[in-house]
Amino acid sequence: MEDHKSSTPVAEEENVFAAAQNFVRVLETNRNLPGDMRRILMDLNIQLSTMNLQSESRQGISKIEEQLSSVEEKLIRWESDQTMIWDSQESASEYLQAVDEVRRLAESLEALSLDKDENVSELLRQTHRVLQMSMARLEEEFSHILFQNRKSFEPEHKSFHSCATDLVDDNSIEYDSVESLRRDNSISEESIIDLVHADVIPDLKGIANLMISSKYDKECCQAYISTRKDALEERLSTLEMEKMSIEEVMRVDWSSLNLMIKKWMRAMKLFTRVYLASEKRLCDQIFGEYGSINPFCFVETSKASVLQLLSFSEAIAIGHLQPEKLFRILDMYEVLSDLLPDIDDLFPDEFGSFIKTECHEILKRLGESVVGTYSEFEKAVGSNPSITPFPGGGIHHLTKYVMNYIKFLIDYGDTLNLLLEGHNEEEHVKLIPKLNSVEEENEAASSSYSVTPMAHHLRSVTSVLESNLKNKADLYRDGSLQHFFLMNNIYYMVQKVKGSELRAFFGDGWIRQHNWKFQQHAMNYERATWSSILALLRDEGINNPGSNSASKTILKERFRSFNIAFEEVYKSQTGWLILDPQLREDLRISVSLKVVQAYRTFLGRHASQLDSERHIDRYIKYTADDLQNYLLDFFEGSQRSLHNSRRR
Repeated sequence: MEDHKSSTPVAEEENVFAAAQNFVRVLETNRNLPGDMRRILMDLNIQLSTMNLQSESRQGISKIEEQLSSVEEKLIRWESDQTMIWDSQESASEYLQAVDEVRRLAESLEALSLDKDENVSELLRQTHRVLQMSMARLEEEFSHILFQNRKSFEPEHKSFHSCATDLVDDNSIEYDSVESLRRDNSISEESIIDLVHADVIPDLKGIANLMISSKYDKECCQAYISTRKDALEERLSTLEMEKMSIEEVMRVDWSSLNLMIKKWMRAMKLFTRVYLASEKRLCDQIFGEYGSINPFCFVETSKASVLQLLSFSEAIAIGHLQPEKLFRILDMYEVLSDLLPDIDDLFPDEFGSFIKTECHEILKRLGESVVGTYSEFEKAVGSNPSITPFPGGGIHHLTKYVMNYIKFLIDYGDTLNLLLEGHNEEEHVKLIPKLNSVEEENEAASSSYSVTPMAHHLRSVTSVLESNLKNKADLYRDGSLQHFFLMNNIYYMVQKVKGSELRAFFGDGWIRQHNWKFQQHAMNYERATWSSILALLRDEGINNPGSNSASKTILKERFRSFNIAFEEVYKSQTGWLILDPQLREDLRISVSLKVVQAYRTFLGRHASQLDSERHIDRYIKYTADDLQNYLLDFFEGSQRSLHNSRRR
């Protein structure tokens, strides 16, 4: 009686089908049946089996319909709730289970082989509507979790700091040397940070898994890309990198652009080795199990920010070639060059190939800009015009600029050797020929001289400088000042080379040669200034003491002429300037040995002849010690006059 009550129409139908199939199988076993009858029974058996399967399917569909109705009711209740589901871990777990149940129901309906069954098709459409509604909610929850759980931190990172040191030499050139992150400071576990709180990673991964398995991978990726792309762009903003077109960058004045480049270098290092590396790990944590989805999300998330950084460097690379930009372009080249291995590691597959290609292309353009800018520097040195002589015969601004400029280039020796190698020598300004082959070989044999592309270029530009200095010296009417000016400037060049790492690029032979040059100019200065004056202190034409009045007249004229000549030299050459105290002292001593000693001897021999003369101080105005003291005023750059001076 209980069995009868528990039976259903579907179950009774299945029993009938089963009994009929058993009866047919029994008949089929009768070997006396004719062949036609046997074939009829076989067809009947197949039809009964199909009818039985259809009955079972209808029973399964009925169960699916009941399950869908139940889970849909739950999901709608969640949908009407204004709070976020993942605010409660219990609700989140229940919601995921409910949505996963809908997903499995959809798979079951899709697997049923009931073509053209309108009831099943309608039920499948209903299932997809519920699934779509749930996926939209999951997408919203996914974005919300990503956004609300971003970690805030300062842009400065302990492994990636920039230290700037202002180097100012003789006020001729100012340059901020920014410490580069070399390859040994590349991406490491210590540099990677959590971009979102670690405790929500399982939730994000769970949502992603369900959306992807439900074939909503595009929606999941879009939610991730949109949220994280904004976060990365915000990081760039905290690094003070504003969005600018290439045209806008090229219109910025150099002072502002110089600061922007320093910010770019810092941002490029931090962004690549901290933010991008961390973003890749976050992608791996959420999408690591899903093949191409993982690199696709990472590339799409990061490409806008990376291209913004590269766009700035491209604007610098194609901008106007100006010598003052060279150090900054070299900095950018070295930063990008150091980061290339990291970028290759971050974008190893075809999805990121265009980013790697762009980085390599911009690095090439920066290299071309370095070579072009250095060529402009050489041309500027050779063509630097002067229409008036440099005051006081001191060290010309161009000399200071060039020597300090090339001194700072030493820090970029490896990079410049790489970029200048093979560069067309004919494109450079060569106002003075380079060393001949014998001299080159002799220098190469010296351990103090490095025969490299950079060494050739540095020596070349100093030759151009020397040629320009000779042209500037010709502007002086005074021949002695011409030699004085060249002595000053060549001595400065020698000291710059001797006192720095430039020595390795120029060699001891260059130093010896230029020491000889400035000494020759010092000797020529002394001859041009003092030879005619010293001629007045010779004995020719003057008789011994006690001679006639004609001899006294000549002697008086000699003293008078000497006084006038010395006073004129004093007046002019106290205004001449030697900055280097050692050179100034050496030249004073050299002049003193010649002039003071000659005057002392002349005075000792002939002063007594004028003892009887009235107003002798009109002729013998100075003692030898006076001259010695007055020479101490020479080359100080402050013009004086003995006519208004008090006797010392």
